[in-house]
Formats: sequence, structure tokens, C-alpha cells
Amino acid sequence: MLPEAGGTLNMKRIVGLVLLIAMLLCGCGVRPKSNDQTTFSHWNPDAPALNALIGYVRAVTDKASPDYIPPADRIATFDMDGTLIGELFPTYLEDVMLMRRIFDDPTYTPDEDMVAFGLVIRDHAVDRTFPPGFEYAFSSHLAKAFAGMTLKEYDDYVTQFLASPVDGFEGMTYAKGYYLPMAEVIEYLLQNDFKCYIVSGSDRFTIRTFIKGVFDIPSENCIGSDAKLEAKDQGEAEDYDYQFTGDDVLVRTAQLLVKDVKTSKVQQIAREIGKQPVLSFGNSSGDVSMHNYALYNNRYRSAVFQLIADDDVRDYGHPEKGPELRRQWEDMGFHVISMRDDWKTIYGENVVRTGEFHWQEDYADDKISEKTGGMADYTDAA
Repeated sequence: MLPEAGGTLNMKRIVGLVLLIAMLLCGCGVRPKSNDQTTFSHWNPDAPALNALIGYVRAVTDKASPDYIPPADRIATFDMDGTLIGELFPTYLEDVMLMRRIFDDPTYTPDEDMVAFGLVIRDHAVDRTFPPGFEYAFSSHLAKAFAGMTLKEYDDYVTQFLASPVDGFEGMTYAKGYYLPMAEVIEYLLQNDFKCYIVSGSDRFTIRTFIKGVFDIPSENCIGSDAKLEAKDQGEAEDYDYQFTGDDVLVRTAQLLVKDVKTSKVQQIAREIGKQPVLSFGNSSGDVSMHNYALYNNRYRSAVFQLIADDDVRDYGHPEKGPELRRQWEDMGFHVISMRDDWKTIYGENVVRTGEFHWQEDYADDKISEKTGGMADYTDAA
């Protein structure tokens, strides 16, 4: 018989071996590490923003570093439109979807207000000359246009829309209209134990549908604009009075609760995440509040990355705006990502920019008038 100490030692070895085998079999949720060259195959290796990100991640994941951040506090927030997915073909994803709902959906009958708002989108989307208050009005009309749908019905509707080809490109559907280099950023952060959240002005349930099979981000990490939900048979009863039953199902309503831009993003992050982000990614002034929340008064080292849509060869960006935007964002302490200079590809080599849109043709006055029974002549914007 072995001495007691030896028996204890052998038992520890056996237990350790069993644990090791269990880890190898189940993976224990650990993502495989990969080198930077493999991880960022869609980036130019000398991109300053990429190297700033890699340097940052190495510092905050090194336990010997004064900048070390525990995994539980590694929070990264991402805007969606223009940051993770395209927003220039010819406009935002939800703009195109709402236009189709208003003018191309035989199951939906828009009222005069909805038709008028559709005309506002048509006339201002391509050059982004939206009238004041458009962002909030848009989400209000989106809520109204899809009111009464169950969450499953809305998911199915968005899924069907995403399967359609993108205007202005060959070889790409809306479901595939995401930035391959940014998908690599998300995967890299997940490999390094960051929790990634999408914080967007788009509808929360649009985000959840889009990311399926694209980004490895759980649906509960999707924060967006919110329409009120209610039980289908709730009627006029208040939420706090109505008892949800086993036969009930949630439906969307026409009431907009939150338009998730600017300071609303900060409020939503505080409510739903409960921690201050240490990384923030965006592309417009609507993301600056979220960026500042990460950058200032943070107990951890933090960093912000802002995309510039300056590629007019592979996308519909505006290179003439690039220098001024770069100066503006860098003056605010943000790292700048140039889509033109920093990325080897945007949507993939098989995707071709055609250089033309069918937007005005598809929604010409005569076609809209036919679809809406003449209501296209109603021009007062909501």
C-alpha cells in the first residue's frame, strides 16, 4: 500500500487528468486562439486602426499589464448601420424595408400619412437631406407599419426581405451586406473574452434577425429602438392590469418607446448592460455619445474606433469627405478606420458595385400612384 501522501498525490493527478480530458471533450466554451494574420485576413496589415486595436487588446488581456481588464468587464459596443453593415445602397437597411412595406406589399394598405412619409424617404434618402426630426419620425412610422405582427411574423418578414438582392450591387443580398473586416473584429474580441453588444438606432428585432448566422452575438446582446409590445388580445387594458395567459402571444404595436441614438444609446447601455463599455465602434455623430461614455470617466483603459465611408470603388462612399471626417474624429480622441485604405475587401471579391441605383425608377410617381390608389399625390410629410 502506498503511503497516505503518495495516495493523495496520485489522486490529485487522476482528478487533474479527468478534468483535462473533460475540457478537451467539451471545449469548455473556450474559443480557439488564432494569430493576427489569420484573424484579420480582410485587413491591410499596416492599417493604423487595426494595429491600435491589437495593441489595446494585448495590453488589457495581459494579467501582468497595468491595463489588465478582467473578462467580466471586457464590454465592447458596436453600432450596426454603417459600422457592421452597409448603409449606402442607396440608404439604410430599414429605409429600404419600410419603402417596400409601404409601396410593394400587397398585404398592407398604407394611409395617407404613411404614403407621405414614404415620399420623404424616396426624395431624401440617396443624398441624405432628411428634414429635421426624421430619425424619430422614421422609427415611429416603422412601428406603425408593422403594428399587429407577432414577433415570429416580423422575424419572417425581415428574413424574407433580407433574401432579396441589394440595389447597386451584383452578387449580394441584404443578408450578406455586412462588412467582412468588422466580422473579423467581433470574432477577435470574442476570442479574447470580450462581450460584444450591438447598440443601434435600428429596431431591436430587425437587429436580432439580421445577425443570425452572421455575428456570434446572442439576441439578448442586441439593443435598439423599441416599439411597445402587448398581448394580442389585451385590448385597452394596461400592461400592469392585464394577465398574460398561456394562449397569449406578443404583438408589436404602433407606439415607439425608444429611438436608440445619441444619449439614448448611453441610457440603454446603462439599463441593459449595467457596465461601462471599454471599447466602442461607430461611424456617425449618432454614436459619439456612446463613444464618450466609453472614453471618459472609465476606471479601465478604453478605446474608440470610428469608420469612415470613403470607398467609392467597392462601395458608395464619399472620399472627398474623408480628410475632414478624419480630422474631426481624431480630434475627439477616436481611432479612425478607413474603408478604402484599411480593408482588403468590404463585402467579398465576388460582390460587384454596379454604379447605379433603381431607387427613383422603382418609386417613380406614376408607379407609386398605381400602387396606392392615387395617394402618392398627398405630399405633406408627417
